[in-house]
Formats: sequence, structure tokens, C-alpha cells
Amino acid sequence: MAGEKSSSSVCAACGCQLSAEDIIEEGGETFCEDCYIESRHKIQACDPWAVRSKKIFREEAGLEGTEGLTELQKAIYDFIVSRGGAKKEEIAEKFGISARETENQFALLRHCELLKGQKRADGVYLVPFDA
Repeated sequence: MAGEKSSSSVCAACGCQLSAEDIIEEGGETFCEDCYIESRHKIQACDPWAVRSKKIFREEAGLEGTEGLTELQKAIYDFIVSRGGAKKEEIAEKFGISARETENQFALLRHCELLKGQKRADGVYLVPFDA
């Protein structure tokens, strides 16, 4: 993981300064721990087993609508509903999250059958599942 470095480096993804003990090298690039983990953690949106599992879990827990979601997930859902849809880039900018985190949050909301993707003339929008 961390190589023998005597000086500090900069994360290739976020640009933060790294001390020698915090460096993670991958594919010839240097990353901080947060960026390295985020780059490796992608939740698949189109996953029938995840949808089934989430549906069963939510039914057994008595959860409906946005119940059981994180505050961020609720805010993203409410933002999309209020606008009738939004592009992933708009969501990332609005909530100050990375593109990967936006993808992951969408995937989780898709598994709950709260959101889906919809092609429009100017790109793909995230819209309420029943739209």
C-alpha cells in the first residue's frame, strides 16, 4: 500500500496534501484513503437481487416512501420530485457530493424503487419511480 516516501505528495483525485504514511498508490497514481475507497466502492443501480432484497427488507420493517432513508437520500429524493427530474451532475453540485457518491445514492434509491433513470432530449434524468 504505502510506499517508502520521504516527502509529502498530493492526492490525484482531490488534490489534498498527503504525508508519506497516508499515501496509497494505485495504477501509478497517488491517492488519499477517502478517494481510494470511493474509487473502489460502486453500487450497481440495475441489480434485480438488490431490488428484491431491499423490497423484502422494507416490507418487513414496515417502511414506506422515504421512511428509513438517510437525510441525504431524503433530500435528493425531495429535490428530484420538486423539479420533476434532475441530471446526476445537478444533484452532485446541489449537494456537494462526488459523481461516484451521486451514483451510489441513486443506486440505493433505485433499489427502493423510489427513483429511476429516464432518457430525455438533453440527457438522462433521475425521476420518481412512478413517473
